[in-house]
Amino acid sequence: MPRAATTSDAFNAVAEPRRRQILSYLAPGEHPVGDIVAALRLGQPSVSKHLRVLRNVGLVRVRRDGRRKLYRTNAVAIRPLHEWAGTFERFWQHQLFRVMERAEEKALKSPPGSNSRRPHDHGNTDD
Repeated sequence: MPRAATTSDAFNAVAEPRRRQILSYLAPGEHPVGDIVAALRLGQPSVSKHLRVLRNVGLVRVRRDGRRKLYRTNAVAIRPLHEWAGTFERFWQHQLFRVMERAEEKALKSPPGSNSRRPHDHGNTDD
């Protein structure tokens, strides 16, 4: 099955780490390209290219303020990514809960005052 172009699929667009950095930087509010370049220490042509991809898939919006362009995230377009990732968050929370339950069960089965772990032998022979 052919892979969707990064210019038409949000999931492929965010597969690029620098684009995720840009989205994270823009999450609290809008910024011009120059701020993004300075904050992330990326080249201006690279930032512009990544912003174009993010705009094409709808993850970023732009508005003009005089001669400047201000970029911001598009929360509505990011929501499907968040919901999809949330599926795995629930999975890992469930797994961690199961590990915690097992540890608690094991602790309850141990006699009081006993240490269920053996001390490590560091080669000391003068005991």
